[in-house]
Amino acid sequence: MRILVIESSPHKRGSSNLLASAFIKGAEENGHEVTIFDAGHSTIHPCLGCDKCGMNGECVQKDDMMNLRDLILSSDMMVLVTPLYYYGFSSQLKLVIDRWYSFTNRLSEKHMKTALIVSAWDDNDWTMKSIAEHYHTLCRYMHFENAGEILGTGCGNVFSTEHSIFMEKAYELGRNIK
Repeated sequence: MRILVIESSPHKRGSSNLLASAFIKGAEENGHEVTIFDAGHSTIHPCLGCDKCGMNGECVQKDDMMNLRDLILSSDMMVLVTPLYYYGFSSQLKLVIDRWYSFTNRLSEKHMKTALIVSAWDDNDWTMKSIAEHYHTLCRYMHFENAGEILGTGCGNVFSTEHSIFMEKAYELGRNIK
């Protein structure tokens, strides 16, 4: 299976990317081909809402989303990786999601597998409620098959993440993808 991991943290060696690396290790050990796209350090502009694409055409903007669109459409699975920012996706990942607009029809017709990996400083029982619901809504709307979620609470820095139960959970999620 071709798996695309979209990392969106401005911290290349941060907690969410650390969890993603554990997932990738498990997925590669399971024989999957993994590609990483670093949305956190790419040039992706906000959707203009111009509707020139008609939800199924070329976007008028010529930025790194052109390459990412092709990677998404040629993948069997997409993993969304983000730090929790104010109880939602990072702005870098939200830009990516908003730009799906130009190929929404093609993307939703794929019924692609997806997973969500999130790291958060807080460990309250409600910390991940909003982002999880947003992700579930995306899955319903886009006809994605949710293959799993790693909601890493208490993962506010690399040390705490390395010593959390979420590293093993991320690895196992990757290892068990079918």
